[in-house]
Amino acid sequence: MAQPVQTGTEAHGGNHGGGVFPPFDNATFANQLVWLALVFGALYLLMSRIALPRVEGILSKRNKVLQDDLDAAHAFKLETDTSILAYAKALDDAKKNAQQIAAKTSDDLKIQSDAKRREVDAALTARLAKAEAQITAQRQQAMAHVSEIAATATSDIVNHLTGRAPSAQDVTAAVAQAMKG
Repeated sequence: MAQPVQTGTEAHGGNHGGGVFPPFDNATFANQLVWLALVFGALYLLMSRIALPRVEGILSKRNKVLQDDLDAAHAFKLETDTSILAYAKALDDAKKNAQQIAAKTSDDLKIQSDAKRREVDAALTARLAKAEAQITAQRQQAMAHVSEIAATATSDIVNHLTGRAPSAQDVTAAVAQAMKG
């Protein structure tokens, strides 16, 4: 007869219900404490000597990089603030300079305009005086010839109306009397 084959699902010794959970078994409790202490000590040494120094080194490098980056950012911020202040000052100086140049140019143009206006006024005054002198001379010249023209016209009119020419003395006396009154 064939013997039954064990499938491996039975507990050792074939006892299914009466055993104690091994970690709580009083017979193996001392061994378990010793192994716990040994494994804990080994893990503690492994962590304290190898893993934690590496983590600490990584963290210190990271903190150093962060601090260096923060310092660089602060330096760049100071440099930027300085540049902004310098730019603002340069812009303000440029505005003041532009205002001074504009004021000076305006004053120069006003002076030039006033000088040009005075030149034009002087030229116009001279031309006006010359024109008035010419008008006065032409008026006097015309007035000198008015009596001649009036005498000639009077003589021609009287000759045309009466058919006979008046004497030059009569015409001159009549024109002189008309011009006085």
